[in-house]
Amino acid sequence: MKTILILLAFLAALAGAFYASYSVWNLTGEAEMGGHGIAALILGIVFTFALGAGLMALVFYSNRKGYDEQARSDDSGLPPPLSPTHRSEAQQQEAADRREE
Repeated sequence: MKTILILLAFLAALAGAFYASYSVWNLTGEAEMGGHGIAALILGIVFTFALGAGLMALVFYSNRKGYDEQARSDDSGLPPPLSPTHRSEAQQQEAADRREE
């Protein structure tokens, strides 16, 4: 139920963004954009989204493979990050219980 409510909230925000974009587009009045401009706009949106998705995929991949831990020096003075191998059994069980909910 919680997931459905979150999904509905995101869809409502997306619909609001589309409505706002459409309203601003219509406020420009007589400004016209040719076919090349529309094609450039669409390509810019698609490539920007692809770049963002690709970078986020690299962040998740790097985190899961442990490359982030390899980049950290031991003399930084910071505590080590909590990876599944560093967690106590109680912390692992708590994380598993949260995933089941």
